[in-house]
Parts: sequence; structure tokens; C-alpha cells
Amino acid sequence: MTGVQLRAGLANADLIAVLVAVTDNEPRVMTLRAGEALPSGPFESQHRSLQSGLRDWIESQTSHPVGYLEQLYTFADRDREAPSEAGAARRISIGYLGLVREQVTPGTGQPQWHGWYEYFPWEDHRDSRPAVLDSIADRLDSWAGADSLRRERVDFLFGQNGLPWNEDLALQRYELMYEAGLAESPSRPAIEGFGRPMTGDHRRILATGIARLRAKIKYHPVVFELMPDSFTLLHLQRTVEALSGLRLHKPNFRRQIDQQELVEETGEMSSGTGGRPAKLYRYRPTVLQAQALAGPRLPVSRH
Repeated sequence: MTGVQLRAGLANADLIAVLVAVTDNEPRVMTLRAGEALPSGPFESQHRSLQSGLRDWIESQTSHPVGYLEQLYTFADRDREAPSEAGAARRISIGYLGLVREQVTPGTGQPQWHGWYEYFPWEDHRDSRPAVLDSIADRLDSWAGADSLRRERVDFLFGQNGLPWNEDLALQRYELMYEAGLAESPSRPAIEGFGRPMTGDHRRILATGIARLRAKIKYHPVVFELMPDSFTLLHLQRTVEALSGLRLHKPNFRRQIDQQELVEETGEMSSGTGGRPAKLYRYRPTVLQAQALAGPRLPVSRH
């Protein structure tokens, strides 16, 4: 396929970005329209590539630079979007995951940052099992009824009846809730308390980004993109916990960091108040060089 043919085929494509930052130990996502939508824009013929088009659009519309960026998925399900005008060309959405450091942009109408657990409150297990899971489980039990396959799916995805919670299944959980009528769609409103709704299929795209990032931090050092140049080991642990939605076993976490030689001491101490100064670390140059390759695993070890 030539470049001209590719651009013609993408004439009705929207580029949608899941831009993630971790601020004050909370995973946050850049949004537009008061939290209802993810940043998006059309693919233009002058763009050299999809990624360059998305970078240009984000930086021009939000004044926010983008570092790490990877394609998530192409979304084109007809029943997930509101009906278009008769005769209108069908649009597809190409989702991307980007990792940035949150910064305030001046002016009105600028993007807003929202915690991603506002949209998926059942995914945050850092302090305790979320209370909303009880309501979700009750509704899913009614939906499953006597269907054994449905019941097995509910138990597996939501950690019911003695099965463990798997943080990597965030997208599958949302998809099951959508199938069961517990998430908003073009034909039904959102259920109060079951996460903040978003326009179109944007919450599904956000769930895709969460699932991808939770899985990726275990085998590739992408979390580096979210950290400052120097940090304490506790800061690193809290960042991984924020993304995974789990509390980690501190000795095991630090043992695995040491064994995999991910970081090195800077020779300086933290100057923060409220506690004893802690050693500052940075990523080893060899680890930074591996960002473009499959790299070491960042541990997500439970209690």
C-alpha cells in the first residue's frame, strides 16, 4: 500500500490519546470537555505518520510535550458509537498510550487531569477491596443467572468465589460490565456509582490503556518516563503501586530492584520534610538505553 493509499484509507480516522501521568501517588489521565473525553483529533494528509500526527495535534492543542507513545488498538465497532448522519462515512478510532509528566498549562479551555480511578473505581485495591465491587457483583450475579459460562467469567475476572484478583484484566472487566449493561452506551445512560462516564467509546479506550500499561511495567522499563531524574525507592514503589492498583511487599520490591540492577545511587539525599532523608536514586544508563527494547521487569509482588 502506498503512502497516498494509506492516507486515503485513514481519511476518516480519529487519533485518540490515553496520556498518563502519576502525580502525588495517583495515576492521572489528560482529558478534555471537563473530563468527558480523551484528547483526540483527525489524521491529516500532511502528517508524515500516525504518531507524528498525534504528537503534533496534542502539542498544538494542549501545549503539553509527549514523550513515550505507542499504538494501542484500532476501534471501529459500529454499536459503540452514537449513530451518525445518514450517508456519512464511518469513522474509526486509533488509540495511543502516552506517558508524560503532568504540568499545568495556562489559559482557559485547557486539558484537565483526572484520576483514572474516577472512571474505574473498582480497580484500586491499594488500601482495601473497593466497596463498589459488592454492588457490581450483585448485578453481575443477576445477569449471569443460571448460565454457567457467564458465572465462570464473572468469578474469573472479578476475583469471586476464591479466585484471585488479576490487575492485568482491567479491559476485560470493563468489557464484561458493558456486555452486562453496567456501563454507558449510545442507548443507555451510565449507572451512578459505577465510574465516571465518557463520551463515545473513550472509557473503553482508557481501559485498554490501563490494561496495556499494567502489563507492560512488568517486563519493560516504561515507568521511567513517569519518574523525575532522581527519586527515592519509596517514590518508585508508590508509582508502581498507583499504576497496578495494588500494595507491594516492600522488602520483596527492593530485593528485586537490587537483583535486576535497575537503579543506582546518586550520592545525594532527599530534602523533603516530614520524615528522615532518604537516598536518591537514578536509572542506570544501561537501563535507559534498553527503553527501545524489551527490558527488565519491574516487580509487582503482592503481600
